[in-house]
Amino acid sequence: MPRPRKELICVEQTPYYHCVSRCVRRACLCGKDSFTGKSYEHRRGWVERRLYFLARVFAIDLCAYAVMSNHTHVVLRVATERAQQWSNKHVLRQWHKLHRGTRLTQLYAQGATLSQAERATVNACVSVYRQRLQSISWFMRELNEYIARQANKEDDCTGRFWEGRFKSQALLDEAALLSCMVYVDLNPLRAGMVIAPEDARFTSIAARIRAFKTRRQPPRLMPFIPPTGISNSLHLPLSTTDYITLVDYTGRCIAANKKGVIPASLLPILERIHVDQAHWLSVTQKFEQHFRGAASAPLSTQKALNTYCTVA
Repeated sequence: MPRPRKELICVEQTPYYHCVSRCVRRACLCGKDSFTGKSYEHRRGWVERRLYFLARVFAIDLCAYAVMSNHTHVVLRVATERAQQWSNKHVLRQWHKLHRGTRLTQLYAQGATLSQAERATVNACVSVYRQRLQSISWFMRELNEYIARQANKEDDCTGRFWEGRFKSQALLDEAALLSCMVYVDLNPLRAGMVIAPEDARFTSIAARIRAFKTRRQPPRLMPFIPPTGISNSLHLPLSTTDYITLVDYTGRCIAANKKGVIPASLLPILERIHVDQAHWLSVTQKFEQHFRGAASAPLSTQKALNTYCTVA
């Protein structure tokens, strides 16, 4: 039986989660409909732009994403400490980017003078909004409802667009986090849609590679450890170079029951994007059995790599 969402998401245990939403219709979310011949490729841009917008609004970091033909993958980090540091006015400004709020919250955000009772009402609203702005359920709701409305309008129809609520999986340690991010970034390649990770345009790896060519990090994605090597909770536990190398290495491993693999004749990714190759140290593991519990992997680096390359 499905488990309640409150049992699947617990920020006290881990701030990282892998979420998937799948389209219910015969027609594709994105791509080309094999029955009608109509192309829905432009919808990939809808999803990506919405993700970037929500990452600016919520106290939730976007770690990785991939927009597939009939489903989406996202890896998120709940930044509870950031939400708690926001002032009441900042919480209202963020929430008003999504919804109008109430007349009192609008007046308070504009600096109007309120009575004590009105301020108490506003404070109660702020408390609710603060919790929502650090909620993965609300993040996914604002993503999926927006896309469903856009698609329904375009298709001139009504009704359900997604097959149900999104599925979520807790990522309990760094090994699980990095493994999941690699799995998400390689989804288009494993599906045979592209032959190289950087060719999958609407993925986080493509965005990171485009930014890396100019020695930057994507502004809307959670950053990796900077070149200075000084990291904190605001950084993912790896350098950009090491992560790109990890994705390239894993993509070359033959995956059972998967169409795609990076051709052996293709140059290493850091050579393809004209960046000096660096030695990398990280972990990854099998990540094919979705949502059967939280993911964690206390494995050695080589054992984890061997596991993924054998069964991924």
